[in-house]
Amino acid sequence: MFPGQGSQFPGMAKDIYEKSSLGKELLEQANEILGFRITDVMFEGSEEELKQTRITQPAIFIHSVVLAKCLGSSFTPQMVAGHSLGEFSALASNGTLSYEDALRLVYARSMAMQKACELNPSTMAAILGLEDSVVERICSETEGIVVAANYNCPGQLVISGENAAVDLACQKLTEAGAKRAIKLPVGGAFHSPLMEPARLELERAIEATAFHQPTCPVYQNVTASAVIDPLEIQKNLVAQLTAPVLWTQTMQQMLADGASEVIEVGPGKVLQGLFKKVDRELQVSSAEIVG
Repeated sequence: MFPGQGSQFPGMAKDIYEKSSLGKELLEQANEILGFRITDVMFEGSEEELKQTRITQPAIFIHSVVLAKCLGSSFTPQMVAGHSLGEFSALASNGTLSYEDALRLVYARSMAMQKACELNPSTMAAILGLEDSVVERICSETEGIVVAANYNCPGQLVISGENAAVDLACQKLTEAGAKRAIKLPVGGAFHSPLMEPARLELERAIEATAFHQPTCPVYQNVTASAVIDPLEIQKNLVAQLTAPVLWTQTMQQMLADGASEVIEVGPGKVLQGLFKKVDRELQVSSAEIVG
Protein backbone atom coordinates (compact mmCIF):
# COMPACT_ATOMS: atom_id res chain seq x y z
CA MET A 1 0.00 0.00 0.00
CA PHE A 2 1.29 3.43 -0.93
CA PRO A 3 0.06 6.56 0.90
CA GLY A 4 -1.23 9.79 -0.65
CA GLN A 5 -1.21 13.47 0.20
CA GLY A 6 -1.39 14.22 3.94
CA SER A 7 1.27 11.68 5.01
CA GLN A 8 4.20 14.10 4.65
CA PHE A 9 6.21 15.21 7.69
CA PRO A 10 9.38 17.29 8.29
CA GLY A 11 12.43 15.05 8.12
CA MET A 12 10.80 12.52 5.81
CA ALA A 13 13.18 10.04 4.09
CA LYS A 14 16.20 11.48 5.93
CA ASP A 15 16.84 8.09 7.58
CA ILE A 16 16.83 6.40 4.15
CA TYR A 17 19.40 8.94 2.88
CA GLU A 18 21.63 8.30 5.88
CA LYS A 19 21.27 4.50 6.10
CA SER A 20 21.36 3.41 2.47
CA SER A 21 23.81 4.21 -0.33
CA LEU A 22 21.15 3.21 -2.90
CA GLY A 23 18.63 5.41 -1.10
CA LYS A 24 21.04 8.36 -1.18
CA GLU A 25 21.71 7.82 -4.89
CA LEU A 26 17.99 7.68 -5.75
CA LEU A 27 17.19 10.75 -3.64
CA GLU A 28 19.96 12.73 -5.34
CA GLN A 29 18.65 11.51 -8.70
CA ALA A 30 15.22 12.98 -7.77
CA ASN A 31 16.88 16.37 -7.16
CA GLU A 32 18.41 16.22 -10.66
CA ILE A 33 15.15 15.20 -12.36
CA LEU A 34 13.16 17.98 -10.66
CA GLY A 35 15.84 20.63 -11.12
CA PHE A 36 15.86 21.69 -7.47
CA ARG A 37 16.86 20.10 -4.16
CA ILE A 38 13.54 18.72 -2.94
CA THR A 39 15.50 16.69 -0.37
CA ASP A 40 16.37 19.97 1.42
CA VAL A 41 12.64 20.65 1.88
CA MET A 42 11.92 17.03 2.85
CA PHE A 43 14.71 16.90 5.45
CA GLU A 44 14.73 20.47 6.80
CA GLY A 45 11.53 22.18 5.56
CA SER A 46 8.62 23.26 7.74
CA GLU A 47 5.17 21.64 7.72
CA GLU A 48 3.95 24.71 5.83
CA GLU A 49 6.55 24.30 3.08
CA LEU A 50 5.78 20.60 2.76
CA LYS A 51 2.04 21.35 2.36
CA GLN A 52 2.47 23.01 -1.05
CA THR A 53 1.02 20.61 -3.63
CA ARG A 54 4.06 20.92 -5.92
CA ILE A 55 6.28 19.77 -3.01
CA THR A 56 3.95 17.35 -1.19
CA GLN A 57 3.20 15.06 -4.10
CA PRO A 58 6.75 14.43 -5.36
CA ALA A 59 8.05 14.24 -1.77
CA ILE A 60 5.64 11.45 -0.77
CA PHE A 61 6.22 9.64 -4.07
CA ILE A 62 10.02 9.82 -3.68
CA HIS A 63 9.93 8.63 -0.05
CA SER A 64 7.64 5.69 -0.93
CA VAL A 65 9.38 4.45 -4.08
CA VAL A 66 12.94 4.88 -2.80
CA LEU A 67 11.95 2.91 0.31
CA ALA A 68 10.45 0.14 -1.88
CA LYS A 69 13.64 -0.01 -3.98
CA CYS A 70 15.83 -0.15 -0.87
CA LEU A 71 13.91 -3.21 0.34
CA GLY A 72 15.45 -5.09 -2.60
CA SER A 73 14.57 -8.78 -2.94
CA SER A 74 12.42 -8.68 0.22
CA PHE A 75 9.91 -6.52 -1.72
CA THR A 76 7.78 -9.07 -3.60
CA PRO A 77 4.14 -7.91 -3.50
CA GLN A 78 1.38 -10.06 -4.99
CA MET A 79 -0.82 -6.98 -5.42
CA VAL A 80 -0.34 -3.22 -5.01
CA ALA A 81 -2.52 -0.14 -4.60
CA GLY A 82 -2.02 3.52 -3.71
CA HIS A 83 -4.33 6.19 -2.35
CA SER A 84 -4.70 8.95 -4.98
CA LEU A 85 -1.10 10.15 -5.53
CA GLY A 86 0.02 6.79 -4.06
CA GLU A 87 -1.19 5.06 -7.22
CA PHE A 88 1.87 6.49 -9.02
CA SER A 89 4.13 5.03 -6.30
CA ALA A 90 2.40 1.66 -6.75
CA LEU A 91 2.98 1.78 -10.51
CA ALA A 92 6.66 2.65 -10.08
CA SER A 93 6.98 -0.28 -7.67
CA ASN A 94 5.39 -2.98 -9.83
CA GLY A 95 7.33 -2.10 -12.99
CA THR A 96 4.54 -0.32 -14.90
CA LEU A 97 6.51 2.95 -14.81
CA SER A 98 10.20 3.66 -14.37
CA TYR A 99 11.17 5.70 -11.29
CA GLU A 100 12.26 8.61 -13.51
CA ASP A 101 9.13 8.65 -15.68
CA ALA A 102 6.80 8.28 -12.70
CA LEU A 103 8.51 11.15 -10.86
CA ARG A 104 8.18 13.41 -13.93
CA LEU A 105 4.47 12.53 -14.17
CA VAL A 106 3.93 13.17 -10.45
CA TYR A 107 5.59 16.57 -10.73
CA ALA A 108 3.56 17.44 -13.84
CA ARG A 109 0.40 16.32 -11.98
CA SER A 110 1.24 18.40 -8.90
CA MET A 111 1.90 21.55 -10.98
CA ALA A 112 -1.29 21.04 -13.03
CA MET A 113 -3.34 20.52 -9.86
CA GLN A 114 -1.85 23.61 -8.21
CA LYS A 115 -2.78 25.66 -11.30
CA ALA A 116 -6.33 24.24 -11.29
CA CYS A 117 -6.65 25.14 -7.59
CA GLU A 118 -5.65 28.74 -8.34
CA LEU A 119 -8.26 28.96 -11.14
CA ASN A 120 -11.11 27.85 -8.85
CA PRO A 121 -10.97 28.63 -5.11
CA SER A 122 -12.15 25.32 -3.68
CA THR A 123 -11.69 22.89 -0.81
CA MET A 124 -12.41 19.46 0.70
CA ALA A 125 -14.02 18.25 3.94
CA ALA A 126 -14.07 14.91 5.77
CA ILE A 127 -17.54 13.69 6.78
CA LEU A 128 -17.58 11.19 9.66
CA GLY A 129 -20.36 8.90 10.79
CA LEU A 130 -22.83 8.90 7.91
CA GLU A 131 -23.78 6.30 5.31
CA ASP A 132 -22.15 6.95 1.91
CA SER A 133 -25.56 7.12 0.24
CA VAL A 134 -26.68 9.96 2.55
CA VAL A 135 -23.54 11.98 1.79
CA GLU A 136 -23.95 11.39 -1.95
CA ARG A 137 -27.61 12.46 -1.86
CA ILE A 138 -26.97 15.66 0.09
CA CYS A 139 -24.07 16.61 -2.22
CA SER A 140 -26.31 16.14 -5.27
CA GLU A 141 -29.00 18.34 -3.68
CA THR A 142 -26.58 21.14 -2.71
CA GLU A 143 -26.30 24.20 -4.94
CA GLY A 144 -22.93 24.61 -6.69
CA ILE A 145 -20.23 22.00 -7.33
CA VAL A 146 -19.70 19.54 -4.48
CA VAL A 147 -19.14 15.78 -4.87
CA ALA A 148 -18.08 12.68 -2.93
CA ALA A 149 -14.32 12.49 -3.57
CA ASN A 150 -12.60 9.94 -1.27
CA TYR A 151 -14.35 6.84 0.07
CA ASN A 152 -11.71 6.30 2.78
CA CYS A 153 -13.37 3.64 4.94
CA PRO A 154 -16.90 2.83 6.13
CA GLY A 155 -18.22 5.96 7.86
CA GLN A 156 -15.52 8.27 6.49
CA LEU A 157 -16.09 10.03 3.20
CA VAL A 158 -14.34 13.19 1.92
CA ILE A 159 -16.34 15.70 -0.13
CA SER A 160 -14.79 18.12 -2.61
CA GLY A 161 -15.92 21.26 -4.44
CA GLU A 162 -16.41 25.01 -4.49
CA ASN A 163 -15.86 26.73 -1.13
CA ALA A 164 -19.46 27.90 -0.65
CA ALA A 165 -20.93 24.56 -1.81
CA VAL A 166 -18.68 22.56 0.57
CA ASP A 167 -19.63 24.88 3.49
CA LEU A 168 -23.33 24.47 2.73
CA ALA A 169 -23.02 20.68 2.34
CA CYS A 170 -21.13 20.44 5.66
CA GLN A 171 -23.98 22.31 7.36
CA LYS A 172 -26.61 20.03 5.82
CA LEU A 173 -24.61 16.88 6.60
CA THR A 174 -24.21 17.90 10.25
CA GLU A 175 -27.97 18.46 10.43
CA ALA A 176 -28.45 15.00 8.87
CA GLY A 177 -26.48 13.43 11.75
CA ALA A 178 -22.80 13.47 10.75
CA LYS A 179 -20.60 13.11 13.86
CA ARG A 180 -18.16 15.62 12.38
CA ALA A 181 -17.63 17.64 9.22
CA ILE A 182 -13.98 18.73 9.12
CA LYS A 183 -12.58 21.10 6.52
CA LEU A 184 -9.22 19.77 5.29
CA PRO A 185 -6.01 21.84 4.89
CA VAL A 186 -5.71 21.21 1.14
CA GLY A 187 -5.08 23.52 -1.81
CA GLY A 188 -8.31 22.78 -3.63
CA ALA A 189 -11.03 20.38 -4.75
CA PHE A 190 -9.11 17.24 -5.70
CA HIS A 191 -11.06 14.39 -7.36
CA SER A 192 -13.86 16.71 -8.48
CA PRO A 193 -14.94 18.26 -11.82
CA LEU A 194 -12.91 21.36 -10.83
CA MET A 195 -9.74 19.37 -11.64
CA GLU A 196 -10.70 19.09 -15.33
CA PRO A 197 -7.98 21.56 -16.55
CA ALA A 198 -5.39 19.48 -14.67
CA ARG A 199 -6.80 16.23 -16.09
CA LEU A 200 -6.33 17.47 -19.66
CA GLU A 201 -2.74 18.50 -18.90
CA LEU A 202 -1.93 15.19 -17.20
CA GLU A 203 -3.50 13.21 -20.06
CA ARG A 204 -1.00 14.69 -22.51
CA ALA A 205 1.93 13.83 -20.21
CA ILE A 206 0.66 10.26 -19.63
CA GLU A 207 0.16 9.64 -23.35
CA ALA A 208 3.79 10.64 -23.95
CA THR A 209 5.10 8.21 -21.28
CA ALA A 210 6.03 4.52 -21.68
CA PHE A 211 3.85 2.13 -19.64
CA HIS A 212 5.11 -1.46 -19.24
CA GLN A 213 3.59 -4.81 -18.26
CA PRO A 214 3.40 -4.84 -14.43
CA THR A 215 4.90 -7.61 -12.29
CA CYS A 216 1.65 -7.87 -10.27
CA PRO A 217 -1.87 -6.37 -10.47
CA VAL A 218 -2.56 -2.80 -9.36
CA TYR A 219 -5.94 -2.07 -7.77
CA GLN A 220 -6.83 1.33 -9.21
CA ASN A 221 -8.73 4.12 -7.45
CA VAL A 222 -11.23 4.64 -10.27
CA THR A 223 -12.38 1.00 -10.57
CA ALA A 224 -11.37 -0.60 -7.22
CA SER A 225 -10.41 -3.70 -9.21
CA ALA A 226 -7.19 -5.46 -10.25
CA VAL A 227 -5.67 -4.22 -13.51
CA ILE A 228 -2.67 -5.56 -15.44
CA ASP A 229 -3.23 -4.11 -18.93
CA PRO A 230 -0.93 -1.06 -19.41
CA LEU A 231 -3.44 0.76 -21.68
CA GLU A 232 -6.23 0.34 -19.13
CA ILE A 233 -3.88 1.52 -16.35
CA GLN A 234 -3.13 4.70 -18.37
CA LYS A 235 -6.83 5.42 -18.96
CA ASN A 236 -7.71 4.95 -15.27
CA LEU A 237 -4.78 7.11 -14.16
CA VAL A 238 -6.05 10.02 -16.27
CA ALA A 239 -9.64 9.58 -15.04
CA GLN A 240 -8.45 9.52 -11.41
CA LEU A 241 -8.01 13.32 -11.22
CA THR A 242 -11.72 14.12 -11.59
CA ALA A 243 -13.20 10.81 -10.33
CA PRO A 244 -13.65 9.68 -6.73
CA VAL A 245 -11.04 7.55 -4.95
CA LEU A 246 -12.85 4.26 -4.23
CA TRP A 247 -10.54 3.26 -1.37
CA THR A 248 -13.13 1.50 0.80
CA GLN A 249 -14.13 -0.59 -2.22
CA THR A 250 -10.44 -1.20 -3.12
CA MET A 251 -9.67 -2.54 0.36
CA GLN A 252 -12.76 -4.77 0.31
CA GLN A 253 -11.84 -6.14 -3.12
CA MET A 254 -8.22 -6.84 -2.18
CA LEU A 255 -9.37 -8.73 0.91
CA ALA A 256 -11.93 -10.64 -1.16
CA ASP A 257 -9.11 -11.55 -3.58
CA GLY A 258 -7.05 -13.06 -0.77
CA ALA A 259 -4.92 -10.27 0.75
CA SER A 260 -3.81 -11.56 4.17
CA GLU A 261 -1.00 -9.13 5.03
CA VAL A 262 -0.79 -5.43 4.22
CA ILE A 263 2.48 -3.48 4.25
CA GLU A 264 2.39 0.31 3.99
CA VAL A 265 5.39 1.58 2.01
CA GLY A 266 6.03 5.29 2.56
CA PRO A 267 5.55 7.99 5.18
CA GLY A 268 2.90 7.59 7.90
CA LYS A 269 0.45 4.87 8.92
CA VAL A 270 -2.85 6.23 7.57
CA LEU A 271 -3.63 3.31 5.25
CA GLN A 272 -2.97 0.70 7.96
CA GLY A 273 -5.59 2.41 10.11
CA LEU A 274 -8.12 2.42 7.25
CA PHE A 275 -7.54 -1.29 6.54
CA LYS A 276 -8.04 -2.10 10.23
CA LYS A 277 -11.46 -0.43 10.06
CA VAL A 278 -12.44 -2.92 7.33
CA ASP A 279 -10.84 -6.01 8.94
CA ARG A 280 -9.70 -5.74 12.57
CA GLU A 281 -7.85 -9.09 12.41
CA LEU A 282 -5.74 -8.19 9.37
CA GLN A 283 -1.94 -8.20 9.75
CA VAL A 284 -0.66 -4.68 8.94
CA SER A 285 2.81 -3.11 9.20
CA SER A 286 5.11 -0.39 7.88
CA ALA A 287 7.96 -1.17 5.49
CA GLU A 288 11.33 -0.58 7.12
CA ILE A 289 14.72 -0.14 5.57
CA VAL A 290 17.20 -2.96 6.11
CA GLY A 291 20.71 -2.09 7.25
